[in-house]
Amino acid sequence: MKKLMLCSLAILLSLPIFSQKAPKGTPTGSITPVAKVKNVILLIGDGMGLTQLSAGMYFNNNQSQFERFPIAGLQKPYAANDLITDSAAGATAIATGVKTYNGAIGVDVDSTQLKTIMEEAERRGLATGLVVTSTITDATPAAFVAHVRNRRKEEEIATWFLKSEIDFFVGGGKKYFDQRTTDTRNLYQELKDKGFQVSDYTQSGTITPDPQKKFAYFSAELDPPKVSEGRSYLAPMSILAIQQLKQQSEKGFFLMVEGSQIDWGGHANNSDYIVSEMVDFDKTVGKVLDFAAADGETLVIVTADHETGGYAINPGSEFGSIKGVFTTTNHTAQLVPVFAFGPGADLFAGVYENTAIFAKMKQVLGF
Repeated sequence: MKKLMLCSLAILLSLPIFSQKAPKGTPTGSITPVAKVKNVILLIGDGMGLTQLSAGMYFNNNQSQFERFPIAGLQKPYAANDLITDSAAGATAIATGVKTYNGAIGVDVDSTQLKTIMEEAERRGLATGLVVTSTITDATPAAFVAHVRNRRKEEEIATWFLKSEIDFFVGGGKKYFDQRTTDTRNLYQELKDKGFQVSDYTQSGTITPDPQKKFAYFSAELDPPKVSEGRSYLAPMSILAIQQLKQQSEKGFFLMVEGSQIDWGGHANNSDYIVSEMVDFDKTVGKVLDFAAADGETLVIVTADHETGGYAINPGSEFGSIKGVFTTTNHTAQLVPVFAFGPGADLFAGVYENTAIFAKMKQVLGF
């Protein structure tokens, strides 16, 4: 764990929001739709419904980076085969614009491969990246890179990182690359052979990414630890990704960042787990907004794949202390929020299907 923390620290050297004074440092700038933006940063709070967002805000002295967004909306996350979606179907809908069955990764209901927004960005010369607090082969990141019938086939998903043109990725799941049971391949070495600068949580000291190389960092053998156990890389790695991707292509970049373990707190019916992960995600959102406000050519979108836990804040709660209760240990069919800042942001106001996010991203990128 100390190595993980040291390594993470070393790497980092319409529905308008109701009238209320925004926190200091609120970004200012146009939210008028434009034909094209240069960069899109999509942040996904896995399992993040409005209650998760509220709990993080109230715990954090009634302050949240989400108050900085000028535009908010709601999306419908249901799957093609079930009113209750899972992360695979939810993320595939966002990544491809097509609803599919639960468990599907980048394929439709007939298991036909779908082109993802990340693949389309790569085809057009943009740099691309993923930063997550789950395994890099988990359902949400996988849906942007892979095309697999079943989300549980994580070793098969890992092979798609060699087929992809992705430039930067960070997450757990190292074992699916170099301790494989389905074949004898060493994908960790194959990434190096493909030109990646590859490192992981076992290495101590300063890791300085080479701007001329693609970059991969494995934060854990399997699942990364919780924030409460010392994980601290989401915000610094997200900023590092932005810095690296800007140097990888003059045409712009697409980056997906996931606060994965908000969902895990919901499945565990653990309110403290949810809150700590929300605060970490909120901090990351703030860092990304700071970049976008200064850059002027970047659209930031924050949403969720679904809500987890049927989470509610009960009487007895107060600022800094949340009394959370749950209706399930699984996902629910709640509408989930969408926030947007930057050029083209007001396209994301209103209520719409989760598949519309793909179409709106394509529109602002001029695809």
